[in-house]
Amino acid sequence: MYELFLIAANKASGGFLKWWYDNVDPIVNYPGFELWRFFNLTIFLILVIYFLRKPLSESFKAKREQIRLELIAAREEKQKAEAHLAEVKKRLSNLEEEKQKILEEAKKEAEAEKQRIIEAANLEIEKIREQAENEIERLIKQTRQELKKISAEETIRLAKELVKQKLTPELHTKLIKNNIDSIGGLN
Repeated sequence: MYELFLIAANKASGGFLKWWYDNVDPIVNYPGFELWRFFNLTIFLILVIYFLRKPLSESFKAKREQIRLELIAAREEKQKAEAHLAEVKKRLSNLEEEKQKILEEAKKEAEAEKQRIIEAANLEIEKIREQAENEIERLIKQTRQELKKISAEETIRLAKELVKQKLTPELHTKLIKNNIDSIGGLN
């Protein structure tokens, strides 16, 4: 099909394509050489460099500045880390003293906690004692009231028995008449 195209194009161009096909085409279309790809690549790279040079240079400058700032920050972090390391080494050298201080403080705190617990227990004992005394007083009052009630009931029972023993039918009739007369008689 390519050859048909070349034949038609050759008649129209006056033989130039025949010359091209015979002389240049075997060189250009040599298998693996393909000169046109190198030409296209060159044009593409020139256009990319032309259009991306300014944005890329600005982004490279920004990236360079960012890297510089990160390096400065890294140096500062390194200095802080070294200072912290020195402090830790110093604390490690004083570790035995700190251990003794911590043990002493722990003993003091334990003693204070013991005293606090004892005081809390004493307060709790006092509260329980007061509650017990209040409960005893309440029970005593309740018992006294029950005893008064029982005593009153027994007194009433004994009085009833006494009245029953001493109340005769004649005395009963006399009492009823006196009560009727005291309220104004029978109407």
